[in-house]
Amino acid sequence: MSKILSVDVGGTKILYSVLDEKGNFLTEIKRLSTPKNINELINIFKNIINSYEREIDAIAFATAGAVNLSNTRVESSTPNMPKGYNSLDFTTLTNKPVYIENDANAAAWAEYKTGAAKGENNTITITLGTGVGGGFIVDGRLLRGKSGRAGETGHIKINGRNRRCNCGGKNCFESYASGTGLKITAQETAQFDEIFQSSIYKNKLPDDITTYDIIEGVKQKDSYSIKVFNIWKHDIITGLICLTNIFDPESIIISGGMGEFLNYEEIEKAVNSENVVSPVKIKPARSGNYSGMIGAALLAYEKLLYNKK
Repeated sequence: MSKILSVDVGGTKILYSVLDEKGNFLTEIKRLSTPKNINELINIFKNIINSYEREIDAIAFATAGAVNLSNTRVESSTPNMPKGYNSLDFTTLTNKPVYIENDANAAAWAEYKTGAAKGENNTITITLGTGVGGGFIVDGRLLRGKSGRAGETGHIKINGRNRRCNCGGKNCFESYASGTGLKITAQETAQFDEIFQSSIYKNKLPDDITTYDIIEGVKQKDSYSIKVFNIWKHDIITGLICLTNIFDPESIIISGGMGEFLNYEEIEKAVNSENVVSPVKIKPARSGNYSGMIGAALLAYEKLLYNKK
């Protein structure tokens, strides 16, 4: 049995545990806060590795940011990662084999190997959270592109409402379909649509309305909240239709906190009513909050350990 130390690095937290080659957790999943200083972060990585180094065969990292083709460093980190993160060569942290992968790609691999897309060689995993991420499995292989940056699902262009995205562009899928996108849609609707005047939130300033307000408002059958939610849902469907027509996948798996508010049967029916390829299955993810760790460990096993046997 192979043992892989898997570390999931996000902007606010770090999760880590030891897994086997089938994606089973062998040790307790531990959590630390992500520091803002790169030297502190490196020390945390070294301390984690030192705690398990004698018993493991390899180390896997799932991380925010685009990863290079050799899976050794992050080439473009996200704004919430420490300055200098994209200069770190992860192979310098240990003498054991190291494999790093973008967290959305790792999540997609976890769903493909052990989760909702198991047995499907053409599948897409979309993460709907504060932002939108994506990982693509094409003919049983992780799609990485010429530089390793393929799969930037959040930045396909879907709309003409002239909304600025965090990437600097306009009308990106992420700026509409994410939790942040739902909040912005809520605030815009409150400002420009008369339906807000009969809302349970009519005494709130538009800029103070949150994603959670809309979710709660839908539960209370508030007409304004339902309208906002339906706009958000339509934006998600629009993006999924685009992806379906381009990749003709067997399934699209939805992960992330915002996915729990979707009716998957309704979304699937809407996507298949407009796509021009074969029908696609739309399903919730099964790997949960630990998909990054699972996928990275499975990839490390296949790339570093299995091929050496």
